[in-house]
Amino acid sequence: MIKHIAIAGNIGAGKTTLSELLSKHYGWEVHYEDASSNPYLSDFYDDMQRWAFNLQIYFLNSRYKQILDIQKGDVSVVQDRTIYEDAYIFAPNLHEMGLMSERDFENYFDLFNTMSKQVNPPDLLIYLKSNISTLVNHIQTRGRDYEGNMSLDYLKRLNNRYENWIAEYTEGKLLIIPVDDMDFKNNKEDLGKIIEMVDRELYGLF
Repeated sequence: MIKHIAIAGNIGAGKTTLSELLSKHYGWEVHYEDASSNPYLSDFYDDMQRWAFNLQIYFLNSRYKQILDIQKGDVSVVQDRTIYEDAYIFAPNLHEMGLMSERDFENYFDLFNTMSKQVNPPDLLIYLKSNISTLVNHIQTRGRDYEGNMSLDYLKRLNNRYENWIAEYTEGKLLIIPVDDMDFKNNKEDLGKIIEMVDRELYGLF
């Protein structure tokens, strides 16, 4: 049984939208990134250095609990963002930018290593590959207040880390979808292409 499909990608790549569309098509449950109820997110974008560690611990714990629920359950779930992105993209980026201390980063990553040994990787990881202009356009379109202070340099740093992480991903099946020339939200043909790719990876269908 396919239990865990995870969608990875930078801020604004379309993870939540694709999660919802695949959920409707396949009848999967969706586990969203806990952004709306995250008590640190707005503060983080106002003062990254003060709240970086708190934010990353919150996301790590939230994602870990999601995976435990998926593994214990008896339904197929598509997860909006993965626990790996917290550890290999966002936390090290904050550390590199001087927004998370060496002590906090080492503590964080040690906790991640402990947690990751207790869970299985997703049956399929879908990576939404996007350039910066596409990400900026999506972010501006959705108009979330807390993303208003996000810098272009921050997005570029994240994108570089995503590319490096995906290039070395060996945990399980990986499907890379370039989304710059796609509009799977509004174009049924584009969504159909993605569904064909997912079918091929999960069920060997051509």
